[in-house]
Amino acid sequence: MAPMTTSSGAHPGRSPSAVGVIGGSGLYEIDGLTDIEEVVLSTPFGDPSDAFVTGRLGDVRMVFLPRHGRGHRISPSEINFRANIWGMKSLGVTDVLGVGAVGSLSEDIPPGDFVAVDQFIDRTRHRADTFFEGGVVAHVMFGDPVCNDLRAVLRDAARETGVTVHDGGTYLCMEGPAFSTRAESKLYRSWGAHVIGMTNLQEAKLAREAELGYATLAMSTDFDCWHEGHDDVTVEAILEVMAKNVNNAREAVRIAAPRVAALGTRACHTSLENAILTRPDAIPDEARLRLGLIIDRALGAR
Repeated sequence: MAPMTTSSGAHPGRSPSAVGVIGGSGLYEIDGLTDIEEVVLSTPFGDPSDAFVTGRLGDVRMVFLPRHGRGHRISPSEINFRANIWGMKSLGVTDVLGVGAVGSLSEDIPPGDFVAVDQFIDRTRHRADTFFEGGVVAHVMFGDPVCNDLRAVLRDAARETGVTVHDGGTYLCMEGPAFSTRAESKLYRSWGAHVIGMTNLQEAKLAREAELGYATLAMSTDFDCWHEGHDDVTVEAILEVMAKNVNNAREAVRIAAPRVAALGTRACHTSLENAILTRPDAIPDEARLRLGLIIDRALGAR
């Protein structure tokens, strides 16, 4: 694979539109993926988790990124979510599929099941999760935090692999990296959360600010520690279930990709219209340069 480097501070020319996938490092090992290359990006927000892997799946351009870096070396609290999403947009991605492991907070979602998430609860506290600071203020709508059209495509594609997929569910995003206490797990169940993870909320929020479609496929690996009839969460048990799930996740992405590309432009792709409160002439030059990739379309539409 031949790496390409883009310097920090300026975004490259937009590539043809693509479908992005953020998940484990093996998700790009899809049958039929061709023209595979690595793209190394430096962004105005620092370095992404790893090199992006680009390729073609039939007529669809694909961009993959291992969320925790290859070798799983980046803790959830250390992930540079802004750089990851900025990099996706700079490579022409219009829609992002987030795939990740979660604990189940429901008897009805046993290990091995998938959930097409439609809501989030944020319990993180140490993470940068907005592009809008340093002289630019914007407030995007986030009542429905995933693109429902994209979610439906991902849900149906996963079902076609034969796995059980739950249509909708609330993902509680905790800080980590330690798992929950039993009291916390029981509290989250009382709130109506269905699954618990450590990553996807920031991706959803930043994708909305970047005018990208976003949907999450959550893979249940364990019952969180609330379930006294099961062993407490262990890394070994999670890895065992993940190994069984990875082929289904990979196949779901393969099935979903052309359907995502066919969805066309939707409301999530214009989410900054009427959301930027700062007058264009009041935006500092440094902020305009840093955020140009994110805000130029919306400011030009005014």
